[in-house]
Amino acid sequence: MPEFRETPYGAFNYLVNLGDGSEGTVYGGFSEVSGLNAEITVAEYRNGNAAVSYVSKVPGIHKAGDVTLKRGVIGAQNLYDWLELARAGDLTARRNVEVKLKSESASSQSAVVTWKLFNAMPIKWTGPTLTAKGGSDVAMEELVLAVEYIEQS
Repeated sequence: MPEFRETPYGAFNYLVNLGDGSEGTVYGGFSEVSGLNAEITVAEYRNGNAAVSYVSKVPGIHKAGDVTLKRGVIGAQNLYDWLELARAGDLTARRNVEVKLKSESASSQSAVVTWKLFNAMPIKWTGPTLTAKGGSDVAMEELVLAVEYIEQS
């Protein structure tokens, strides 16, 4: 259950569990997680003999958006290997991934909110943009996950 407090939590202290045992390690360390969302489609419906002249909104299919994970290139193959499983049609490519928001306090290591991404599967991997201009940019890789269902706890 999310821990309530009057001031919002910071968005910078979180863990990602890829469902492969990498939680808390550099393999599961990401600089950005985006796209956590859920949507319910609606169908508009009105009886021909309805007493009011507006449509009713009937809930329909619900869906979760694609979630994007970004991390610095560290030479780890785990994201690309996961993509290869999905390309091969391997059923183990579907995993339950968890994103855990933690308190800013260094003494508190427990999650205050957890988003569970059910049957997540990689659908796109993007390598770093390389440039010879120099500078202080970090080489980043990105993995986009298709998610069937998102649950917050």
